[in-house]
Amino acid sequence: MMHIAARQTAVTAIGPDREPTAAELDAIEYEMPLIRSEVELLDAQISTLDRTPTELDQRRLRRARRRVLAARRALVNLRTAGGPVVA
Repeated sequence: MMHIAARQTAVTAIGPDREPTAAELDAIEYEMPLIRSEVELLDAQISTLDRTPTELDQRRLRRARRRVLAARRALVNLRTAGGPVVA
């Protein structure tokens, strides 16, 4: 049997127990409205996986999609207006 081993070093040299930096926490906080709206959309999609969506489900999906688009638009507008740049 042939063993497979990694030929490259790890991408980051810092251990897995590393805490996020202040800049990373700021980036998360900056994008939190988008993250929340994407989670809401995912919840709506998951709720319709095992059944045919009702009219109420379809309405919930449409609203969640619109919230995601609005959050993305707001985030882009903040970045172009000179807000913090999140890498």
